[in-house]
Amino acid sequence: MLLYIIRHGETRLNKEGKLQGRVDEPLNESGRELAVVTGEALKDVPFDLVITSPLSRAKETGILAVKASALKQGREIPVIDDDRLMEFSWGSWDGEGCVPENYSIPTSLDNYNLFFTDPFRFQNAPDGESFRDLIQRLGDFYQDLIHNPDYQDKTILISTHGCATRALLNPLYDDPTDFWQGDVPMNCAVNIVEIRDGVSRFLKKDVIFYDESLCNNRYTAIKE
Repeated sequence: MLLYIIRHGETRLNKEGKLQGRVDEPLNESGRELAVVTGEALKDVPFDLVITSPLSRAKETGILAVKASALKQGREIPVIDDDRLMEFSWGSWDGEGCVPENYSIPTSLDNYNLFFTDPFRFQNAPDGESFRDLIQRLGDFYQDLIHNPDYQDKTILISTHGCATRALLNPLYDDPTDFWQGDVPMNCAVNIVEIRDGVSRFLKKDVIFYDESLCNNRYTAIKE
């Protein structure tokens, strides 16, 4: 089994520096362009299937990212949803501003910064999700996927989100306590994982197929 795990392209809320979580925000023009460029770079990959978060930004990214491969193969590539691939839930904080010029999250900066610096101590909204819950949710998905007998010889694109990507790959990292592995994955960053006999290994980590000047990461700790 070969997995290509992609974070969705850019959205308006990404650009504005707002918490996105479960908000069903579509891709913006730049986000669609990044997905198309990424898909062109992957046109020689014979994808068999797309499994995507049901949120529209991830679903559209997945469809655009395999379009060139589908054209080359001369066939339609099936797309299925799995709710477990949805992004981290901020609960009632979803949509709040999270950069210095628009900060509106009803918690202290010290607590918000823990999301990036020490996420297992971060205190989310009471109706939100914890990092441990997130890792469990994505871990359940991953184990079901890699042990599915129908998928053992398949090449699959998984289209999901930044925080969800890190949670999905968390057990594969040398140090799982380092949740972010340096940063939030860039929009349309791709991780490639090979699974043989139930053993997973990275082939590529956080690859982007567009010019680095187009990277736009506004999700980071805020300096007071």
